[in-house]
Amino acid sequence: MRTGAFVYPWDVNGDPGAAERIAGLGVGQVTLAAAYHSTRALTPRHPRHRVVTAEHAAVLYPPDVSRWAGRTPHPYPAGAWAPGDAYGEAAEALAAAGLDVHTWVVLAHNSRLGSEHPGTSVVNAYGDRYPWAPCIAQPAVRAYLLDLAAEAAVRPGARGTELESCGWYGLAHLHAHDKIAGVGLGDAAQYAMSLCFCPACGEGYAARGVEPGALSAAVREALEPVWRGSAPADIPVEKLLGAEPAALTLEFRTRTARTLQEAVVAAVRAAAPDGFQVLLHADPVAYHCGANAGVDPAHVLGLADGVVVPCTGGAGLLSPFARHASATSVIAANLTVVGGMGGSPGTLAADAADAASLGANELRLYHAGLASDQDLAAVRRALSGLG
Repeated sequence: MRTGAFVYPWDVNGDPGAAERIAGLGVGQVTLAAAYHSTRALTPRHPRHRVVTAEHAAVLYPPDVSRWAGRTPHPYPAGAWAPGDAYGEAAEALAAAGLDVHTWVVLAHNSRLGSEHPGTSVVNAYGDRYPWAPCIAQPAVRAYLLDLAAEAAVRPGARGTELESCGWYGLAHLHAHDKIAGVGLGDAAQYAMSLCFCPACGEGYAARGVEPGALSAAVREALEPVWRGSAPADIPVEKLLGAEPAALTLEFRTRTARTLQEAVVAAVRAAAPDGFQVLLHADPVAYHCGANAGVDPAHVLGLADGVVVPCTGGAGLLSPFARHASATSVIAANLTVVGGMGGSPGTLAADAADAASLGANELRLYHAGLASDQDLAAVRRALSGLG
């Protein structure tokens, strides 16, 4: 089973042994970050540092000045954590070690964009802005994401791309010092708190015959039992919001995400050489938000070459994609192999077999740079037995 591992440029650059070490795991591919959100990352083997702080969302290569001149929004180059063409330097080293290099591009997740241009952000039913979540219904945001995707995905020598956050982002966010877990939010409440009421989304609701102010008031009323702690965590979206608001918002958001995904994939293909592979990080539950955007499996598999599906803790999300896969579709099971982040490298072989039984034909391992030596040793053992 073809296997790839996620990697940051700072895992490789400045560490002469990194590329060969990753190749020695038994993977054939690396998915190397080219555009990424802010983060704080451990580098447990690097000879120069142990912690890298990426202060803001950035492209990890020099952006094309002519493409972005005079435009707002625009991508920001990285600072000292990934200077110059950090992506290109790492890609060259990894390719020299015999690995296929694919780009890893984060799209609708950008806290700096929301901080500097608040009007681009998702606005919930209470009027709170989510600066990490650009609203994908806004024309300026969509134009930015299309050009970012085309530029960041198609880097020199890349054989494909994996597009993360290609859809709606919402409340859930690994924010610094996050303190939103005081009230347990199930899927339905997460969805309700992720609905956007910016002017562009308001126009979308109005076009469907619903006054945006009335809809936001209905969402706030529906959430009252959640704040009191009296709504079951597993309450369905339709029961929490009511059938009509649930259907209307989901239809608008699904159509908005679908058209964005269609445009993004088209932009990448137009910029890419023949044979370039395009995968989306995806979740088969349409109302889910975040890094693995909720999609219609049939639609996305007719659009892209395949999907990367979160499978840590269970591979059940694979089945809806497997039902709609063609003979050439890539269904990649994404498994966390960092023990300290909830992964289970010791059960990788069994987890891979489970994923294969549910339709996976490739694996992605999160994350070769973050894992301990012990975790990586378990990965090597597991992959040596997979063949």
